[in-house]
Amino acid sequence: MANVELTIGMITRETLRVLENQLTFTLCVNRDYDDQFAKSGAKIGNVVNVRKPVRFRNSSGQGLDLQDLVETSVPVVLTTQYQRAFAVTSQDLALNIDDFGKRFINKAVISLANQIDQDGLAQVINFNFEVGTPGTIPNAIATYLAAAQKLNENAAPMDERYIIMSPGMNATIIPALAGLFNPQVMVSAQNRKGIMAKQTFGFDWYLDQNTALFTTGPFGGVPLVNGLLQTGSNLITNGWTAAAALRVRRGDVFTVAGVFSVNPQSKQSTGSLMQFTATADTSSDGAGNATIPINPAIVASGPFQNVSVAPTTGNALTFQGAASTASPRGFAFHPDAITFATADLPLYGGLDMGDRQTDEQIKIPMRVIRDYDINLDRAPLRIDCLGGWAPLYFELGVRIAS
Repeated sequence: MANVELTIGMITRETLRVLENQLTFTLCVNRDYDDQFAKSGAKIGNVVNVRKPVRFRNSSGQGLDLQDLVETSVPVVLTTQYQRAFAVTSQDLALNIDDFGKRFINKAVISLANQIDQDGLAQVINFNFEVGTPGTIPNAIATYLAAAQKLNENAAPMDERYIIMSPGMNATIIPALAGLFNPQVMVSAQNRKGIMAKQTFGFDWYLDQNTALFTTGPFGGVPLVNGLLQTGSNLITNGWTAAAALRVRRGDVFTVAGVFSVNPQSKQSTGSLMQFTATADTSSDGAGNATIPINPAIVASGPFQNVSVAPTTGNALTFQGAASTASPRGFAFHPDAITFATADLPLYGGLDMGDRQTDEQIKIPMRVIRDYDINLDRAPLRIDCLGGWAPLYFELGVRIAS
């Protein structure tokens, strides 16, 4: 029986199927699909607003205590049009979908999926909580349980938690746990696949070769807070080695002596020092002063309070890791820590073929277009999706240094 020429719908569905099987990190995060562009189509630069819930401060007594409703959202810019394109012939389209998928779609979509995951994991350095020691791969479960502790202290939901590991982290932790008692099925799965089994120590574990590499700043000096009861998104400091173009690198994590994190609901101190991350590269002036832009912004009171007390003059800063240390960052998180927002790309008229579909599971709309190039007598086929990454809740993610 002769093969029937593949339809564009068959190619689009196969593209979505392969994408779902190749994505790792992206399948574990919040995926917000905005259907307002379903008819007109979106483009790079469009914004999707992902809503965050309101918060309340504690209140009691007979008297009415009205609180202002402050509902916030995170604007996610659709920054990247991911695409793969190649030319096909009529003979190629006469293949069955399995052969066409193996020869062309698989290779294109595997590459595209890796690019999406890599962009997502690049967001990890924006998070302020970190466990482990940069330059030392964790070889005991204690480091991963410390990440769970951070999530617990920040009231992260228990239902869905994930860990993304670098290849080195995966290769180190499995033999380190070989002597521990585990259910036989779990041990068998680890031995067979060479990765940690799902639902181990409260996490689903995944290996991803795209874990971000981060290098700590050069530091230098004895940095101290320089200013009384500071709040907001900048921390004024002194005590640095003078006049350096770079002291703190964007993504560096540090604590401030005496400043503890608080439970987001009760506002009680967790007993753990609050961790901050620098949001931009920072230099020191000729007197050793430096103002570090930080995340999260310091809030010492009210419904969004996040520290036990505001930093004040003389409090010492302690940075994670030794200066200029390059190492990968794993990530322990709840899906709402990060979002990948997507929207439909436009479909144009006058094409040879064109289709756009959204898989209900992965919520990533894919567009597949084929046209005819009269100049070179070929038929270019392109696969596209439009998306943008952004952190949602910094308290729901913990970096794991290695």
